[in-house]
Amino acid sequence: MTLLQEGKHIISELELPRPGQRILRSVCAVGLCFIVYFLSGKRGIPFYSVIAALQCMQPYHGKTLAVGKRRTVGTLMGAFWGLIVILTELYGFDGNMDGTLTWYLLISCCTGVVLYSTVLLKITDSSYFSCVVFLSITIMHIEDANPYLFVLDRVVDTMLGVVLALAVNSVHFPRRKKRDVLFVSGVDDTILNSREKLTPYSKVELNRLIDQGMHFTVSTMRTPADVRDVFSEVNLRLPVIAMDGAVLYDMAENRYLMSCEMDAGLAAEVRDALDREGVRYFTNILIDNTLMIYYRDLYNEAQQDVYEKLHRSPYRNFVKRPVPEGEKVIYFMILEKDSRTAEIYGKLREQPWSGSCRIRMYASHDYPGYAYMKIYSREATREHMLRNLTERLGLEKTVTFGSIAGKSDIYIENADKNEMVKKLKSEFEPVIWKCRRKMER
Repeated sequence: MTLLQEGKHIISELELPRPGQRILRSVCAVGLCFIVYFLSGKRGIPFYSVIAALQCMQPYHGKTLAVGKRRTVGTLMGAFWGLIVILTELYGFDGNMDGTLTWYLLISCCTGVVLYSTVLLKITDSSYFSCVVFLSITIMHIEDANPYLFVLDRVVDTMLGVVLALAVNSVHFPRRKKRDVLFVSGVDDTILNSREKLTPYSKVELNRLIDQGMHFTVSTMRTPADVRDVFSEVNLRLPVIAMDGAVLYDMAENRYLMSCEMDAGLAAEVRDALDREGVRYFTNILIDNTLMIYYRDLYNEAQQDVYEKLHRSPYRNFVKRPVPEGEKVIYFMILEKDSRTAEIYGKLREQPWSGSCRIRMYASHDYPGYAYMKIYSREATREHMLRNLTERLGLEKTVTFGSIAGKSDIYIENADKNEMVKKLKSEFEPVIWKCRRKMER
């Protein structure tokens, strides 16, 4: 394939993302600013309205209100000091300072006065907006203009942008919210894209939906520490189902609400069988609400890399020593070459105690040629933990999302297109007239 053909192939494979709501709403707000400008006979300077509208247009309605408030306070503060400086220049110096170096040095010094005023009044979060308005008034001042009208026009221009931004960001289709349903999503290949990341769209929409009262959580094979890292920018208020259903973890309280552990006798039999095979493994145990991971000497690169990546986390505690006698195990984890893992898996399945365990083996994406094997208690399943969570929350209805066809209520085929969050949104808050249309059918 030539370089030109390869370039055409890349372009054909490239799929541009659709503009998000913030972009569309920003365009509407800017357009309205110009429409008002024309309807008012081109009075004022629309630049200030547009800038204020864009600054206030935020992904969350609550944040738009907060920014709008700061912008309003900052506008009034900046306008006050701008008027004082203009009046001083016009009546104290007969308007002779405008355009001189002395004038600009005075503006510079007064900028410090504006900032100090926000400190005294404890409105430092409005300091930037105060300075913007102050500088726009003093630098753009026209000598022969009425100073009062000039300042008033700048305030009106700015406030117009704030009001229009709030209005545009408040407009939504009428929707019916399902607050009596627990929505549960898988993580890998479901809500995370192929780079194991949450897209900006997913973060914004998840937080907005949760703020609207949606009951949402995730169910994953990952540990709570992994979930915390991946969803660090999402306000997960409900407990998460982690470790493939072995634990229920409260993200806000940083504590394990429930765990399905092996009894000490079964754990000892599993440990003896693994020791007879001569393999190294990680043993995950909860002690006083703290995850302890016991291990011995690691002999392959994959095991050593896992340790190096994870042992720095404050939510994982690696201990290089035998497991204390009588401790209950959440799960054992083995990471070996594919063929060796398959061999061990086969031998463990032949053990008389295997029916009391849930043994899972799967290929490693991070370490090609290696495979994981995890051994849990038989009761440690996502379905079992989900039932416990719904009882805790007092909810009867659930909707699950997953990447394996037939295993969840809603199948997610392509995690790279925000498919899960889009379907979640349509399930939680369907447009009212769409609901009626379905009912009529």
